[in-house]
Amino acid sequence: MAVEAMPVSPRIVARRRTTELALIVMVAAIVGVAYTLASLGANAEIPARIGPFLGLLLLLIGGAHVTVRKLAGGADSTLLPLAVLLHGLGYVMITRLDDDLAGLQSLWSLVAIAAFAATLLFVQRANDLARYKWILFFVGAGLLLLPMVPGLGVNVNGARIWVSVGPLNFQPGEFAKLALAIFFAAYLAERRELIAASTWKVGPFRLPELQYIAPVLVGWVFAVMVMVGERDLGSSLLFFTLFVVMMWVATERVSYLVIGFVLFGLAAFASARLFDHVQTRVDIWLNPWADEYGKGFQIVQALYGLGDGGIVGTGLGRGSPDKVPEAQNDFIFAAIGEEMGLIGATAVLMAYLLLIGAGLRVALRTDRTFEKLLAVGLTTIVGIQAFIIIGGVIKVVPLTGITLPFVSYGGSSLLSSYILLAILLRLSDAGARRLGELPDDPTPRERWAAWQLRRRSHEVVA
Repeated sequence: MAVEAMPVSPRIVARRRTTELALIVMVAAIVGVAYTLASLGANAEIPARIGPFLGLLLLLIGGAHVTVRKLAGGADSTLLPLAVLLHGLGYVMITRLDDDLAGLQSLWSLVAIAAFAATLLFVQRANDLARYKWILFFVGAGLLLLPMVPGLGVNVNGARIWVSVGPLNFQPGEFAKLALAIFFAAYLAERRELIAASTWKVGPFRLPELQYIAPVLVGWVFAVMVMVGERDLGSSLLFFTLFVVMMWVATERVSYLVIGFVLFGLAAFASARLFDHVQTRVDIWLNPWADEYGKGFQIVQALYGLGDGGIVGTGLGRGSPDKVPEAQNDFIFAAIGEEMGLIGATAVLMAYLLLIGAGLRVALRTDRTFEKLLAVGLTTIVGIQAFIIIGGVIKVVPLTGITLPFVSYGGSSLLSSYILLAILLRLSDAGARRLGELPDDPTPRERWAAWQLRRRSHEVVA
């Protein structure tokens, strides 16, 4: 019996892209005004580079919007504007802190948008990523090991997470997390029923047979061990949370969350005992004023800055965020809170919450397990990174050295964040096509394969 096709609703898609364009124009206006106010506050004059800045801004976000309109017409209309808002506010603060770094960030912004477009162009079917799960696993593992290679790895602030190749410095772990998220999603989607069966009983817990879960466990343990060896415990926490959340969503068993929390507590306690720099971070978290001018100087200055900001902030360009070392990286949220106040800091938090909500909505709208798990995994990466770094700045959790997605200075972080965003948009577009919101036309690759098949058929007949 033939299955009736779902009705196509082109007006839904057109309205979605129109909404995205309107939001992007609004974001461009907000960022342009913020850039002008930052210069007025610091120099009491309109910046001479306002024209080139606005031109670059419109080029970047206009190019990203056109790419989504052409390559992922059914995608969610809020994901791109929210990411651009965070990116724009982060760039304004980086410009406020260091002109040289702002120039480099402009270059990385161009590269990131190009990578965003390339990802949407080459990943035309989300499920294609699942075919390469083992390749991506080994790529992710290789990237994690790269900083430990003599002559390539560079130790920065006690963590060996950087790779230096000539003039190029980057963090391979930023890309490893994407590769491993795809691997986890593909493997769990393939074996979720066997893993959820949980026929192996250990005390009060029922666990899956070891042979079904071993590859995922090996991948996770390897990632965490490498991160601990590199003393990058922030990324270790990120991988740990990613693994636990994806296992929970795949199996729908709360026991994995309980086991995850217990293992996390044991790992945190062991890390504090085994690694001096972890104990130092815990001590600073508990009482940074005990060494206010030494190891606690950075977080104390950040807290003073947040206090000075109050409700409405000191005003863009009128604060002293440069008193915090590395304010453009780990502590950029403190700079935002000082000059934009509680209102600006809350706006950034709301942007992340909306971004996370949009990512989870992508997962809810798809009926394919791999796409659902991947959307949850990618959203978890953004959410946990934001929580860890913002929580560290405001002294909710011990500070760990990871970046604030889309906001912090850094080419690796920005590039991986936009690739992640492009994959989320592809997942959203795939869900819209299956829901009948736009025609599910063949991709260029599928048309090429069909043409080759027809040609072979004609040759056989002839």
